[in-house]
Amino acid sequence: MEGSPAKPDAQRWAILAILLVVVFACLRFTHVRLLWADEDYHIAAALNILHRKVPYRDFWYDKPPLSALYYVLIGGHGGWLLRALDAAYVMTACGISYQMAKLWWGETEALISACVLSFFLAFYLPSAVIPFAADAVMLVPHLLAMYSAAAGRPFWAGVWAGIAFLANIKGAIVLAAAALWAFPQIALPVLGFMLPVALSAGVLYVLGGWPAYVEQVWRWGLLYASGSPVLHPWSNGLLRTVNWAGFHAALIVAGFFGFRRLRKTLQWKLGAWIVLSYAGVALGARFAPHYFLQLLPPVVLASSFGITRLVKTRSRIGILLIALALLVPFVRFGPRYVGLAWDDLRRVQPNWSDVLMDLDSQAVARQIRDRAASGDTLFVWGYRPDMYVYTRMVSDSRFWDSQPLTGVAADRHLYATTAIYGGPAAANRWELTRSRPTWVVDGLGLLNPRLAPGGYRELRDWLAHYRLVGRTKLSLIYRRND
Repeated sequence: MEGSPAKPDAQRWAILAILLVVVFACLRFTHVRLLWADEDYHIAAALNILHRKVPYRDFWYDKPPLSALYYVLIGGHGGWLLRALDAAYVMTACGISYQMAKLWWGETEALISACVLSFFLAFYLPSAVIPFAADAVMLVPHLLAMYSAAAGRPFWAGVWAGIAFLANIKGAIVLAAAALWAFPQIALPVLGFMLPVALSAGVLYVLGGWPAYVEQVWRWGLLYASGSPVLHPWSNGLLRTVNWAGFHAALIVAGFFGFRRLRKTLQWKLGAWIVLSYAGVALGARFAPHYFLQLLPPVVLASSFGITRLVKTRSRIGILLIALALLVPFVRFGPRYVGLAWDDLRRVQPNWSDVLMDLDSQAVARQIRDRAASGDTLFVWGYRPDMYVYTRMVSDSRFWDSQPLTGVAADRHLYATTAIYGGPAAANRWELTRSRPTWVVDGLGLLNPRLAPGGYRELRDWLAHYRLVGRTKLSLIYRRND
């Protein structure tokens, strides 16, 4: 038995661990008045669904459907409901990590894995751990797939990998890891994987959204992945991996210590899971900080075993190294939660460069809400989906941001003009001119005048029907003349 024996005060330690998990998960409530990039996109997509629009067919959505459906659970709202949902999701992920560590080892390792996962889902770059976009929404089905595989249920491992795929195409990598663990019963996880994927494809086909799904998720997605704006992607990847490892040094040190003491069977399983998960991080050669969420579960599990071994052997040097390593992310990212909580209590806007665009969107929404009537519609030029969430409006066309209209992806349109989707974008602009939104917000032209909507001949007559009625530092607000 690799796990640690039960302790007389196990119940007290369990209560402490649960409290830590809850506290770390609830730190995201300090972001209650903010929306982060990507989560706002999926919340706005949920709003469209709640307006009885079919994804892909009735509105452009270049992600798999599960992230939008996740936010349907809270009616497409931000604020307290949003942060409560995300905190509950974090605690659910920690509970699955607990069960997996307990299955392999024992109660102590299980409690440590839950605490460590909750800690690192709080103390890292806010843009990576606060918004629940595709990588974060995939976390629970990812863990459930690997837990099912570890428990000898390969078919259910495939089902959960398929559900992960409906949040993020990197769910295919989860399937690869689960199938490798199930070898030679590879057919069972593959069959399980196909069940939710085929079911969702069938629903989209019946609703008339399948061709648009292929166009938006796969064609656009492949163009986006192949057109990385990073000049030196692999050196950038190495740098970002080192940065991630630095803030997660406690996991790296403990994981290395524990990995060497695992049974051979678990060594190759965890090793394969880690390697495949890092391949998911590297996919597309962007190495964005939130991509590393795919790597977090196996590293957390390896580290929980290592920490337990260090405690059991009373390795003072090892325990000290782990404690010092945990202080690094705590000291770096902890004060931000305190500052945001203090700002919330005083009802003042945070003075933080990372949220300037979100604060600008809130200012735009206030101006629109002050003048809006019931049934008004909105179109936002740029990539500012938070405006839809703050105004509770939707577009009256398939398009609600400028990416499919300019062909320039949002990860570069603040400074570049090179289109990756030029021909279809021109046709999409003509389609947009048949819409009559009440409000049009240009959230890009002041930041990159070369991509201002007035620069496209297809849109000039359409824009002539609108007059400027307001502005903020980063946005221009137009209202239809009639």
